[in-house]
Amino acid sequence: MSDEEPPEVGNGNSEAEGEDPAAGDVPDLDDLPGGARAALEAVLMVVENPVDEVQLASALDVTVEHVTELLAGLVADYDNDARGFELRRVAGGWRIYSRPEFSPVLERFVLDGQTSKLSQAALETLAIVAYRQPVSRARVSAVRGVNVDAVMRTLVTRGLVEDAGNDPETGATLYATTQTFLHKLGLTSLDALPSLAPFLPEIDALDDFPAGVS
Repeated sequence: MSDEEPPEVGNGNSEAEGEDPAAGDVPDLDDLPGGARAALEAVLMVVENPVDEVQLASALDVTVEHVTELLAGLVADYDNDARGFELRRVAGGWRIYSRPEFSPVLERFVLDGQTSKLSQAALETLAIVAYRQPVSRARVSAVRGVNVDAVMRTLVTRGLVEDAGNDPETGATLYATTQTFLHKLGLTSLDALPSLAPFLPEIDALDDFPAGVS
């Protein structure tokens, strides 16, 4: 008897042909309950950060135009049905959020000792950065009247504030808010921030802060 191994015969298995074995496991959207619309909802339910139309179209393997139509339909339906959640375009992408009017209920459920809140000092510092960005630590300290180095490090660690380059005159590091900041506040852009002048008129004192101090 020959000691040679018999040649392998192809059995149509995609893995044997060098293809992704999971590639054929994705069903056609038309075969799923609810089709592309339901598939889009499923994706939006699991995303942690806002996703744009191109990403959604790639996930569903449909055109961007189709995704745009589906998103508009979901927004309208959620509003008309008075759902407890809504679909919003935030920070360049789409994500499902709970409706603002249910905030008291969510606070009782989620915020009762289960999350780490920002301190009052951190909130004040973040507000100054948001309305005066890009701004240096020293200029923020001038408004608050205290050293903000530790608080700024906390905001950077939380991903709410980031390095935005250097002041061309003093060389001081400038800081600005991030996409995460917009995401957390549910804003589409910084233009959506409410006017701060009526609440913090002393913000103009920044203009009197010595430019040479960093």
